[in-house]
Amino acid sequence: MLLIMRLHMLSSSFLLCQEAKLRELLDVGTLEGKLEDRTLTVVSGADMVNITYLNFTAFSEEVAKEWAEELFSLASNLLAQNMSRESCLEKIFTSTCLYRCCRILSSSIFRLFSADRRRVENALEVCSLPTGRNDTIPQDTFTPDVYRQLLNNICPRNDIDTIFSEIGAKIRPYLTVEQMTDFLNNRQRDPRLNEILYPPLKAEQVQGLVEKYEPDTMLSRRGQISVEGFSRYLSGEENSIIPPEKLDQSEDMTLPLSHYFINSSHNTYLTAGQLAGNSSVEMYRQVLLSGCRCIELDCWKGRTADEEPFITHGFTMTSEISFKEVIEAIAESAFKTSPFPVILSFENHVDSPKQQAKMAEYCRSIFGDALLTDPLEKYPLEAGVPLPSPVDLMGKILIKNKKNSHKADGSTKKKLLEQTSNPCSDTSSLCEPSSPCAGEADAESDADEENDESKKSMDEGTVNEAFATEEMSNLVNYVQPVKFNSFETCKKIDRSYEMSSFVETKALELLKESPVEFVEYNKLQLSRIYPKGTRVDSSNYMPQVFWNAGCQLVALNFQTIDLPMQLNLGIFEYNGKCGYRLKPEFMRRTDKQFDPFTQNTVDGIVAHTLSVKIISGQFLSDKRIGVYVEVEMFGLPVDTKRKAFKTKTSQCNAVNPVWDEDPVVFKRVVLPTLALLRIAVYEDNGKFIGHRIIPVCAIRPGYHYISLRNEKNQTLTVPSIFIYTEVKDYVPDTFADVIEALSNPILYVSLMEQRANQLAALTQEEGAQEADGEEVSEFNSSITAGLTNTVIHSSSVCAEDALCQCNQRSVKPAVKSEDVVQSVLTEGDAQTVDELKQLKAYLREQKRQYKELKELMRKHNKKTSELINEHASKQKQLRSDFLRRRSALQKRCVSDQDQDLLEQERCEKLSELKEQQQQQLLALRQEQFYSEKYLKREHVKLLVEKLMAVAEECQNNQLKKLKDLCEKENKDLKKRMDKRRQEKFQELEEAQDKRLERLLEKHKDIRQQILDDKPKLQSELDQEYQDKFRRLPVEIQEFVQDSAACKDKLSRDSDFLPISTVTGKLKHEEVEERSSEKVFGTPL
Repeated sequence: MLLIMRLHMLSSSFLLCQEAKLRELLDVGTLEGKLEDRTLTVVSGADMVNITYLNFTAFSEEVAKEWAEELFSLASNLLAQNMSRESCLEKIFTSTCLYRCCRILSSSIFRLFSADRRRVENALEVCSLPTGRNDTIPQDTFTPDVYRQLLNNICPRNDIDTIFSEIGAKIRPYLTVEQMTDFLNNRQRDPRLNEILYPPLKAEQVQGLVEKYEPDTMLSRRGQISVEGFSRYLSGEENSIIPPEKLDQSEDMTLPLSHYFINSSHNTYLTAGQLAGNSSVEMYRQVLLSGCRCIELDCWKGRTADEEPFITHGFTMTSEISFKEVIEAIAESAFKTSPFPVILSFENHVDSPKQQAKMAEYCRSIFGDALLTDPLEKYPLEAGVPLPSPVDLMGKILIKNKKNSHKADGSTKKKLLEQTSNPCSDTSSLCEPSSPCAGEADAESDADEENDESKKSMDEGTVNEAFATEEMSNLVNYVQPVKFNSFETCKKIDRSYEMSSFVETKALELLKESPVEFVEYNKLQLSRIYPKGTRVDSSNYMPQVFWNAGCQLVALNFQTIDLPMQLNLGIFEYNGKCGYRLKPEFMRRTDKQFDPFTQNTVDGIVAHTLSVKIISGQFLSDKRIGVYVEVEMFGLPVDTKRKAFKTKTSQCNAVNPVWDEDPVVFKRVVLPTLALLRIAVYEDNGKFIGHRIIPVCAIRPGYHYISLRNEKNQTLTVPSIFIYTEVKDYVPDTFADVIEALSNPILYVSLMEQRANQLAALTQEEGAQEADGEEVSEFNSSITAGLTNTVIHSSSVCAEDALCQCNQRSVKPAVKSEDVVQSVLTEGDAQTVDELKQLKAYLREQKRQYKELKELMRKHNKKTSELINEHASKQKQLRSDFLRRRSALQKRCVSDQDQDLLEQERCEKLSELKEQQQQQLLALRQEQFYSEKYLKREHVKLLVEKLMAVAEECQNNQLKKLKDLCEKENKDLKKRMDKRRQEKFQELEEAQDKRLERLLEKHKDIRQQILDDKPKLQSELDQEYQDKFRRLPVEIQEFVQDSAACKDKLSRDSDFLPISTVTGKLKHEEVEERSSEKVFGTPL
């Protein structure tokens, strides 16, 4: 059952304590905290719509929070939701022993296995347990070993005994560790795994498994495992059909948002149909907790005095819910089960600027920092910039709403006022829609244009959104809805933050017309697909169709658990149930194109071959009824096989039916990363019992149990089926022998030698044994040495023809390396007549003719047998008449002559009878030959016509393939020429790099030389100034003396010579300058 826990923190949603008396009874004064904070609500139910509430009150807020966290952790545990078969059986045992203290009612066991009461009574009797319905069983008597013995008697497993005997326990009642190791490595191990990265199990590791599962310690110590231990291993956690790492978050979450499938909901608030269903705030919680990451809000203008906007399905009789309560529920549940971003798809019909501002304020205040209002620095809203990754947006809420530019804000308000004046805006419930489904009113309605307006009205609705105000526009960044024009326009604009929504009919039309372009569009931008308006019953379209095109937001009605919704639950169960699944590589790479309608294998994608054998079932129903199993696959159109296999219906046995029929083989799964395998079990009247949806790329080979799920993908504890799967890489029939030779070369070489010896024995002549022996040895050597050439030659053969199932031999001729043209040119041979005669269509005609001829011969043989029997009866009658007459004559004692006459008469009649028989047989055989002749003549005519038709078909297809081959050769030639040109550029770059290295080395030497000169210069400088300092006192003394002598001389000369002031000043300055030069030793 669905189990969700939450604390009631809001008094508006607090339902338990609305009555005052009950509040007084629970709100004891000595307890800590408010009653609302101490109350825990457990929400459970079989689906998201039909749920029940159970409320608990704790002594303190901390206790309530602790219980809420722990219970929620248990309810959302991925391993608990994917229990092994062994854990399921232990869970049943625990629940059986839990309800009664010390004693267990026998009736509880009868209720648990109610499909066959007589079988349960016999099993209880074998286990020495009371068989009366009102009897009780002591709990210490009903041990786990007794419980397992009881199960083995109620549901005997002869199929496991057969498997156990086949793998090595035919004589002894156990398997050795070596046999078990061989079984695990050859039957249970994935052959596609790399043996270096994922080495096969060793005997020591297998011994650990034996010790874990073998109940007999004596056997386990000797390295032996019994059938009981083998059965426990098959139901253990190590042998699950899905690797545990696939359940956890294992995919790369750092790629752009457009590279993921995103779990999306349509009209999230509805609980039933589109016209009269109830709306519920709880649906938002349940959908988000289930892993959905894109939800829809249809917002309308509040008509009450408080002007509170509400959410409903416009122009219908669906109920209304508060917009604010929905935002609070989203804030409460958005990131409880997944930390990755949530997209709120607003369908905004609120034509009041005031109420739009209130909506924006609610989003900002309630979501807080979780609301992404500004784009990230690394991912600006610019052309050519990809979308941020889920990791970049972790814990963020994105708003999808119409976005208007700031400069158009005035006109936006004017248009809103005009809409407000429209009487239909206030009394929308009274306005008649123009079509029965006008209430669809999706925000996407104006994003799609169709030629047929009436069809558009029926599919999309007729109500457009209101113009967005500045407050709402400011909340929109990476998810901006725009009108879709064409794929060419979107590619030219290259704005990844713009996205378009398509009604399913429009999306199908685009997918049919431009499948490759649709995939290319989804590599860069988001696209949202939503159900057409005529689905008033809330039914869903098949999402696989649009996943094949790479559409990210494939929105479904979560309230309807039909097959499309079951597939959606199945694919998003993996990768930690985070709501994001990484698209296949070819749907993400910009250098590769992908056609979802391809019929052939894609270069770069390894196709798979999957074989599924339904062996048996266990406890499939609680009624005595027949059951059967269906197997089907969903994926690309070429991979999809609806109801591919159906077992026979068991005869009133749902406890342990055994089918063990031929396996269903999906020979070629072109895109296994997008394919889903569905195994469903039904009662003989067609009533659904359970199913399981598994990704093909995650299936483990070998013997496995599959625990069934109900329609809501919830685990059914008891019912399961036991299957055997084989998974391997797809190999065309052309290469089957080559692959066999490569996988077992020793056997292949031995076979070649054996054939060579046989040929030598046939051609051997007398007297030449020695020479022939040498020839045989040489022939064996040539055969052995030719193995490599055979493999290489076979590897160049073209892929098998998809239309006529024939093979083309393509051998590249030996050419010189300089001849680029001949190196890419491939010679193709036409099919010979003998090869055409090996095709299925021709062989089918031959088989039909053989059956027809065989039927004719059977009729002829029947007529011949009837004729022979008729003559035999006549001869017998003749003999009896003769004996009777002879006896009569003997009684009358007649003479011997009369008896001789009687014997002569008998001989004559016998001769006549034989002659008559010969003539009749001759005529009959002639008639038969004529019939065979004319039939075979007609057969020859039909065979020739069929052979001609097959030849024309294959030859036309070969011509088409030759055209494709020409294109491929052109591309190969271009690649080789580009490669050569690139090599020349690379040589130039290498020469330039070497030149740069030489120059840098010289630069380095020069810099090092400069650094080496530095100490020398410093030493010279120190020596120079050391000398100067030593001479400085003497120079100062001389300077002072010279200055004094000059002054005395000038004073004496001034008395006798009339020198101008200027001249004297100049001379004085020159003297001082010379003196200064003398002091400092350098010119100033």
